Amino acid sequence: MANFVVHFEIHASEPERLIDFYSQLFGWSFQQFGDVPYWSITTGDGAIVAGAPGLGINGGLTQRRGPRPATGAPVNGANLVVGVDDIDAKFRQGLDLGAAEALPLEDMQGVGRVGYLLDPDGNVFGLISPMLSDGTSQMGAGT
Repeated sequence: MANFVVHFEIHASEPERLIDFYSQLFGWSFQQFGDVPYWSITTGDGAIVAGAPGLGINGGLTQRRGPRPATGAPVNGANLVVGVDDIDAKFRQGLDLGAAEALPLEDMQGVGRVGYLLDPDGNVFGLISPMLSDGTSQMGAGT
């Protein structure tokens, strides 16, 4: 088996708040495991499931076991980046839903358009699209 990333986890001080945020922003669905403060996240059709190949990964949301990240503090842990079609609209939607800008949207030649938000609990996450602001696709650029 290759060493692919097959799962991610988001830590939440107020799980229901982040469940609402990510459900509205990305359309993800959440299912709590029994009575424990852990929810599985289904990110959509085509995700890797139980070792079966796929185009993306699913994850989990868990109760945070300490203080939320301080605003402006360096990232302490891993970061997830979500591929989206209309990054400008999705970035604005995230802000409208209570996120804060961590790094503004920027065109990166050979990569695409990227930007980072802080979710309502202070977790940083990225958005990426292969389309630059001028409509140029970076899909396959540099390969």
